[in-house]
Amino acid sequence: MIEYRNLRVALLGAGSVGAQVVSLLLQHGDELAQRSGAGLELVGVAVRDIDAPRSAEIPKHLLTTDAEALIVGADIVIELIGGLEPARSYILQALNSGADVITANKALLATHGPELFDAAEQVGAQLYYEAAVAAAIPIIRPLRDSLAGDRIRRIMGIVNGTTNFILDRMDTAGESLEAALKTATELGYAEADPTADIEGYDAAQKAAILASLAFHTNVPIGKVYREGITSVTLEQVDAARKAGYVVKLLAIAERLVDKETGTEGVSARVYPALVPRTHPLATVHAAKNAVFIEAEAAGDLMFYGAGAGGIETASAVLGDLVSAARRHVIGGPGLAESTDANLPILPISSVTTRYQISLSVVDQPGVLAAVATLFSTHGVSIETVEQTVAQPDPLTGEMAGMPGATLVIGTHEASESDLSATVLALGESSVVSSVTSVLRVEGSE
Repeated sequence: MIEYRNLRVALLGAGSVGAQVVSLLLQHGDELAQRSGAGLELVGVAVRDIDAPRSAEIPKHLLTTDAEALIVGADIVIELIGGLEPARSYILQALNSGADVITANKALLATHGPELFDAAEQVGAQLYYEAAVAAAIPIIRPLRDSLAGDRIRRIMGIVNGTTNFILDRMDTAGESLEAALKTATELGYAEADPTADIEGYDAAQKAAILASLAFHTNVPIGKVYREGITSVTLEQVDAARKAGYVVKLLAIAERLVDKETGTEGVSARVYPALVPRTHPLATVHAAKNAVFIEAEAAGDLMFYGAGAGGIETASAVLGDLVSAARRHVIGGPGLAESTDANLPILPISSVTTRYQISLSVVDQPGVLAAVATLFSTHGVSIETVEQTVAQPDPLTGEMAGMPGATLVIGTHEASESDLSATVLALGESSVVSSVTSVLRVEGSE
């Protein structure tokens, strides 16, 4: 019988993910020892309330409210309490003691990542965070290791299950955003306070992490452009379907060149966008996540799966645990995060893409020519135009709304700065009643 060296594992937090980590670790400890070459002894689980109900049973003798004491002497610390503090302080304590740390804390990494990675490098420890982005989907390790010899051009991902569920319900079931959010809440996909999801904060944190890793550049969360889905209407989703698109909340990180300055830099952004139904991301339904990578040598790659869930996220945490244990067995310092490229973070105005703009206009001769002139004046080229005119109710003969017409204009590629100037001019035009919708088009050939 093989005897393994023993590694002491401390777990901070026993919520939906933490409780599943304990359950799987106790259930499959022997198999994990064989895979990692070391015994994994769970020495304790730090919680705020020992008697609180949990999604999986945890032996009472493992529970403690003294996280700092638990960290002392641990070889590997798993942080699953979330939030910025005291998570940051606990991780720094663990790293400074020489322990490796595993975390699923996207908010902490997006906010304090450089400080934590620097602390790990100073003592030769390792910080693992596969579970911080897209839960069970392996994306951190492929970017950091498998594609380390390649040059990433672009990452485009659906990285928030709640918003994807909502937008998918709007598209497939015809529900309004409010109704779809209610459904998501009832099914447990949305929190009681869904702000972090529907306003794009969660996706922005993940975009910052992916951009930093892919482009070897520190991308602060404050530099990630963010729009949520709260302004997306059922009318927009219906119009997208008729035009061959689906609306998705995308996290995008790409290497690009600012056309005005010639500066190569990194763009990281989150917003709802039109995705062609022929694109692989258009087929990501319900609460699933997917990350689409465009690499110079490897070409197009897509990683798909469960982006949330206690047991699914626990799978990624245990994968990191095996990696950490193997590192302890082999010896040597942890690998430092690479940020040597140090590329500038470009503003949203540097982005170039296609757009679809919906306008409510007066119904009179010359309107289309006037609108086309505004686009041309600001350097935005029109690709398609669809016009509909308000019709009277067939039964009453009355107009359902104000008389007028709707223009849906698709553009060729244009810069955000030119598009913004165009939209501003349209809003001030006497022939335009209102700019009812502006959506970017992503994933087109």
